[in-house]
Amino acid sequence: MLMVYGAVVAAIAYWPTPVDSGLRASIGRALAALHRRGLPGWFDYAQLEWWANVAFFAPIGLLVVLLIGGHRWWVATLVGGTVSVAIEVGQHIFLPMRYATVDDVVANTLGAAVGALVGLVMLAVVHHRRRARGRRTVRRLEV
Repeated sequence: MLMVYGAVVAAIAYWPTPVDSGLRASIGRALAALHRRGLPGWFDYAQLEWWANVAFFAPIGLLVVLLIGGHRWWVATLVGGTVSVAIEVGQHIFLPMRYATVDDVVANTLGAAVGALVGLVMLAVVHHRRRARGRRTVRRLEV
């Protein structure tokens, strides 16, 4: 699953032009409509793009934690940050229509950390349920 998601990330990251270039006007209209319905004015296109980068990298952190376990959760954040730096450097060198930014690296790394945290919570829930199930089995044997 991590490899499939990695391929999707690579395809989007190394697309020759920004993936939202044809949608920018529609996104602007959608944001304007949301502003009229109460979305704070400070949440603009740049904010949407930044939080989309966070969300885009959360699955990487989640999948890495589920793959290697929670004891080294920080590796998931490191992987996300490293992948992000590689993407931004590649965009800077090979894709003149794309913009490499430190903000993207920060957002992507935060996303990987959030995904790692979600993975830790998932692993803790599974561990708790297994322990609870094991205690019920022991009680049944004692009766």
